[in-house]
Amino acid sequence: MGIYVNPGNIAFQEAVNSVIYVDKSQLISYTNSILNTLQKNVCVSRPRRFGKSMAADMLTAYYSKGCNSHDLFMGKSAEKDEHFSEHFNQHNVIRLDVQQFLFHDSHLNIFIDKIQEEIIKELREEYGNCFQVDSYGLPNVLKQIFTHTGEGFIFIIDEWDCPFRIAKENTSLQKNYLDFLRGLFKGQTYVELAYMTGILPIKKYGEHSALNIFDEYSMIDPAELTDFFGFTEDEAFHLCTQKELDFSMLRNWYDGYLLNGQHIYNPKSVVDAIRRRKFKSYWTGTETYEALKFYIDMNFDGLKEAVTIMLGNGRCKINTRKFQNDMTTLASKDDVLTLLVHLGYLTFDESTDEVFIPNQEIANEFLNATDDSEWSGVIQSLQRSEEFKKAICFLD
Repeated sequence: MGIYVNPGNIAFQEAVNSVIYVDKSQLISYTNSILNTLQKNVCVSRPRRFGKSMAADMLTAYYSKGCNSHDLFMGKSAEKDEHFSEHFNQHNVIRLDVQQFLFHDSHLNIFIDKIQEEIIKELREEYGNCFQVDSYGLPNVLKQIFTHTGEGFIFIIDEWDCPFRIAKENTSLQKNYLDFLRGLFKGQTYVELAYMTGILPIKKYGEHSALNIFDEYSMIDPAELTDFFGFTEDEAFHLCTQKELDFSMLRNWYDGYLLNGQHIYNPKSVVDAIRRRKFKSYWTGTETYEALKFYIDMNFDGLKEAVTIMLGNGRCKINTRKFQNDMTTLASKDDVLTLLVHLGYLTFDESTDEVFIPNQEIANEFLNATDDSEWSGVIQSLQRSEEFKKAICFLD
């Protein structure tokens, strides 16, 4: 086992060993169904702390050679899949957390080379006789391994969009990164599955739209992957019943994310509330209100009015289709509000094309972000309205 190549099951074992664990292994039935098909490239985008990394660790533990994950999946829903045994610990897995290569500004211009260098170093230990020492680039190495052995690879990439969030203005770096991913995945026979997760959907730059080989599952259009990230209402209710907590309070604080017509709960906040037996905002441990404030203070026509309506427990119709899937190319209030959906500050009702503040936890963050003189008149006006009083009824 390596750090990046067939890293084993330790990370998933920690999740299973936790005081609160909710089985999401039915995701494996979906990924098994798309292995080595035209649908084998998947990108899942969700806000922070929505279970993306745990799902990536689970898939790694299930597919990865070099480990035995039998005990971790015993009794889990994935065992019911007809192909469960066929793929269980039978594949080469390359597992990456892109953020680990970008923890310092000095790494920005070398992180792509560093990713390739680290993976090739581990591949050399297992397949050194299959490729030339001076082979340039990870795709070339993987092609040579596949040619010699017939063995393909499953790619599981977490925080795939980190360069677009850390280096927001560095379009050259972003394009180079997309070129790297395109070369790694597009048309490559060694790819059995490419599974990427992040906060933002895939950015497209003209000719760089070649990454449209990926099927995307986002907060705007989660499709058949709705249940696999975040807690469903049944799961949240079951946890409350087990721990003898007030479900109506939990629902008011952490429900409200509407995905594909279903109510989805922020899993990190639910777990923290149940463990500590206290309903409050845990969002500040994930994102600070300054991030929200930066975006709602932008000078776009109708933006302040839209935020005011939502603070009053209302909804706003938006056009999500013009959003460029980044954090800087924002041209209208609709772009800003669409970004806030992906960041988890708003939720999107696909049936009406409307956004709204999902729950009390996020309403608190909006109140914090508008707690200054620029918004004082708006808040004072809202405080006189009955809808606003209802919206903040759990603050006391």
